[in-house]
Amino acid sequence: MPQKTLKPKGVSYAKYGYLFSLPFIIAFVIFMLYPTIFTAVIGFTDFKGVATTTYHFLEHPFDNFVSIFNNKTFRTSLVNTIEIWVINFIPQIGLALLLTAWFTNRSRKIRAQGAFKVLFYLPNIITAATVAILYGAIFGYPVGPVNDILQTLGLASKPFDFSTSPWAAKFVVAFIQFWMWYGYTTIILISGVLGINPELFEAAEIDGASPAQTFFKVTLPCMRTILIFTLITSLIGGLNMFDIPKLYIWNGGPANATMTTSVFIYAQAFSGSYLYNKAAAASMIMFVIIAILSAVTFYMMRDRSEARAKRDMRRLAKLSKGAAV
Repeated sequence: MPQKTLKPKGVSYAKYGYLFSLPFIIAFVIFMLYPTIFTAVIGFTDFKGVATTTYHFLEHPFDNFVSIFNNKTFRTSLVNTIEIWVINFIPQIGLALLLTAWFTNRSRKIRAQGAFKVLFYLPNIITAATVAILYGAIFGYPVGPVNDILQTLGLASKPFDFSTSPWAAKFVVAFIQFWMWYGYTTIILISGVLGINPELFEAAEIDGASPAQTFFKVTLPCMRTILIFTLITSLIGGLNMFDIPKLYIWNGGPANATMTTSVFIYAQAFSGSYLYNKAAAASMIMFVIIAILSAVTFYMMRDRSEARAKRDMRRLAKLSKGAAV
């Protein structure tokens, strides 16, 4: 008669994983999930005022959303947000790629790389209020370092007030965003390059590829996932831009040139009539816009060869299934 083998009893650590993740789950539900759901709900109501405790759902639920879409200031803020993000992201990703190529070049041995990375990342950890005050002094009028340089080089005959020119103010805000975030983007891209199999670079060197060919033919294709992550996170952060436009020139001036959608939402919720319902509707509109743009970005930057291979495999599976039947 065969004897039954007793399986050794092991210790299950799964419950400890759930236990350690519990504080995060509780904090997420209280401070993220509940406010998001509540914001989505009050966008369909007449909820206004600081001390208001009751609200009612509108007879026409989408009135707040229609009102926001018809608001000229909101449309201006949306255009401003996209323009400022594009103006700062293009040079940001360009400089980050150049620095990444420089630091990861195998033919050069860059000394003190850690110190360089700290210096590049330093602007990202400085508080927004400090940065706004700093650049307010740098671009100061009538006395400031930028105006002094422009007059010394003969590029300007008199001081230029950057805070009263719509496009000048917009470019200054974009430059500040670029200065604050290029170091973060550089470090993310460098981390992506360090995760590539070194044998690919060795094979490229053996084949006689130049550093430029190696970067464009080997490095960039292998960094597709990191580039998608960088683009999506920058897109989300850029469309939620608030602190610098709010603090550098108060309330989105001049002539609403630096008013972003987040500044507009803040003004709706905490200025004047405290229109929480309109602010919630604008927040949900931006949520949908960001989700759509993120989905489009994922689709445009997908690995087409991999997607084609998956389609071919599904097609073969269907054919083999039909043949079996």
